[in-house]
Amino acid sequence: MKYYYLFCSTLLTICSLFFLSLTHSSISSNMAVGTGVASYYSDVFHGKKTACGEVYDKNKLTAAHRTLPIGTKIKITRLDNAKSVVVRINDRGPWSHGRILDMSRAAAEKIGLTRAGKAQVKFEVIDNSNGVSLTEENIDELFAILDSETF
Repeated sequence: MKYYYLFCSTLLTICSLFFLSLTHSSISSNMAVGTGVASYYSDVFHGKKTACGEVYDKNKLTAAHRTLPIGTKIKITRLDNAKSVVVRINDRGPWSHGRILDMSRAAAEKIGLTRAGKAQVKFEVIDNSNGVSLTEENIDELFAILDSETF
């Protein structure tokens, strides 16, 4: 049984690394990773419809991006404090010059953005409804999950 676990773990690791190499090259070419200035929605938009037709709720973890598909999940990391949050794209924007994302108040609070109003961030697509995209940053998390699994 010990050898079976070792075999399965090794096989899964090899497959994951292979998938990572394929996915990482497609991530870069499809602009699934980006950096720039992000801000958050004013409270005046709470309760109004977003581009996808759902009602904006400042207490949910959502964001706006100009081109990512509605429903895409992204990880946003504030570069100056390394705090991160995962949000779902549910709107188009931002329309302010030089900004790449607008996020809900709840998301902004998670990364400490509400006081400053805007900050430099990096975002990574983690789920675009076509499966999970692995990045160099989250491969260690995958291995930690695999190590904690019991077969």
